[in-house]
Amino acid sequence: MENKSNEATPLRPQGDRVIDAPLVEMDLNKFISQIRSEATWKESDHNSITIFKSDTMRIVLIGIHEKASLKTHSADTVISLQVLEGKVRFKADERVVSLGKGQMIALHSRIPHSVSADTESFVLLTLAALAK
Repeated sequence: MENKSNEATPLRPQGDRVIDAPLVEMDLNKFISQIRSEATWKESDHNSITIFKSDTMRIVLIGIHEKASLKTHSADTVISLQVLEGKVRFKADERVVSLGKGQMIALHSRIPHSVSADTESFVLLTLAALAK
């Protein structure tokens, strides 16, 4: 397996962060600090960083400001959402679930859902590839 790294961008000029390899180490506290330090965090409702990306799974760390929301959307894959900091409300199929630090939810593919932050929150989103 070849190691894959992200490329430098204007928003993340440091680049060269390994996002796929036989073993990928992820320092979540470091990534949370990075998200908080970026202009996007200061200028918008949320900021995110993909910390792992392979053909079968993607892991994204998302920071959401207090009272901000991720609008209704759906994913083509099974997902899980784990709260690392803060408190969020996850809405799917007319059901609303409140989640705090250390709690998580899983959702099957193609179900419309939204996420709202009651407090400044950081969540770990995992998207798994559908079985073929």
